[in-house]
Amino acid sequence: MLLLTSAVKPRLAVTLLLAGLATTASAQKAIFLVRHAEKATDSNEPAVSLSETGRARAVHLERMLAGAGITAIYATETDRARQTAEPLARALKLEVKTYSPRDASGKLAPQLLLDRLKKDDVLGTVLVVGHQNTVPDLLAALGYTEKVSIADKQFDDLFVIVPKAGAPPTVVRLRY
Repeated sequence: MLLLTSAVKPRLAVTLLLAGLATTASAQKAIFLVRHAEKATDSNEPAVSLSETGRARAVHLERMLAGAGITAIYATETDRARQTAEPLARALKLEVKTYSPRDASGKLAPQLLLDRLKKDDVLGTVLVVGHQNTVPDLLAALGYTEKVSIADKQFDDLFVIVPKAGAPPTVVRLRY
């Protein structure tokens, strides 16, 4: 995995990555995957909103991805995940499609979302907003073999995933 820091303009890095790898994709052109932005409280209840810092980060995400060709936006059913996605959705005039990260038994089930992406947005470039515990599982389900962990207070990861036919995806981990 390539890790880019603030020394490289993330928007430029995203554009260059997509331009260089777009022809290798076998499903989505790219998946942008983030954890929701900072929340107002430490509670994990679904109704917890973003903090002021989180709202600012959501606007920063919108500015960064506005020109990335996003065709669909997915967020979990929590307020904080939807609020992270909403500035970009408004700018692009897209709806935020919600998904449950768990199956009917309550177990984390990233394949449910991946199946939905294959069905509904097979050739698109999508943003997916998840959580500290769901982002690593989504990366693994996409075929990424490196172990990824996200700390409790870490909200600035932006994973750019470019699927490749018959091979693990190319993954770039940015900070925003």
